[in-house]
Amino acid sequence: MEYSLVGEALKFMLLGMLIVFVFLAVLVQVMKWQAILINKYFPEKAPEAPAASSPPSDTTDAHHVAAITAAIAEFRKHKS
Repeated sequence: MEYSLVGEALKFMLLGMLIVFVFLAVLVQVMKWQAILINKYFPEKAPEAPAASSPPSDTTDAHHVAAITAAIAEFRKHKS
């Protein structure tokens, strides 16, 4: 009697595993088809180029260079 119960349990286990495997395989295929359809009907738009602005002035660049140089000097002073 126990042998038939173990056999039945194995059958149910294999049946359950097969059902889960088939479900996951179908789910993967549906997701792939969904991605294809979405990309076909709703393609991603290319990012727009930012509006051309006036180039930064030389004084702004000079201020940035001065600030960076001062920060490096301060860092080196505290490091040693």
